[in-house]
Amino acid sequence: MKECVLVVDDDREIVGAIALLLEDEGYRVLRAYDGLEALDLVARESVQLILMDVMMPRLDGLSAVLRLREQRNLPIIVLSAKSEDTDKVLGLSMGADDYIAKPYNPLELVARVRSQLRRYTRLGGIDALPADEIVNGRLRYNKAERVLRADGEPVRLTATETGIVDLLMRNLGRVFPAEEIYRRVWQEDAFAPENTVMVHIRRIREKIELNPKEPDYLKVVWGIGYKIEKVESHS
Repeated sequence: MKECVLVVDDDREIVGAIALLLEDEGYRVLRAYDGLEALDLVARESVQLILMDVMMPRLDGLSAVLRLREQRNLPIIVLSAKSEDTDKVLGLSMGADDYIAKPYNPLELVARVRSQLRRYTRLGGIDALPADEIVNGRLRYNKAERVLRADGEPVRLTATETGIVDLLMRNLGRVFPAEEIYRRVWQEDAFAPENTVMVHIRRIREKIELNPKEPDYLKVVWGIGYKIEKVESHS
């Protein structure tokens, strides 16, 4: 069965061009021309990934991402003519998994789509170990199911966030530079990925920490990278 990508942009020529590009790669493509239309299609169709423009009528892309994230964890790549870091960080903060600036390179767009879908549809993969749980203080991570629980409650993570948690929970106390996190989770090399990784770390922290501003678990080691601190479990 073909993987389905929803392309959302108010410019019909851009939607048509991306649709042809992805259909040539073997994907099934759905088209929407504003955020509300996108939400309606996601509710009715089986969609595995969304390419979402930012500036659109009726409901803009970032607002649509926020609403989608309330119910679905499927990968979302934001497309925008704005390439400034602040816009990129804003998109990622809203819940997007990746960001491509227009005008986009067709080969890069296809590679990003493929990378996100690979992680979403095959959540196993990073240093796969036997099916058991890692318990670390309030956190409990099931490696087989790739489910993280905090205080016994499942934490709602996107596929990208799950990849980061999987890497850090399997290597408690080990510090990973942003470049290595990006390479191992996104499965591709990146130029200056610090902002992208930082935003995902911040989102995970908000979901697992009692006080995200003073985290017990997901910590930054300044000038080096990130780690999940090994914490004694309380009986």
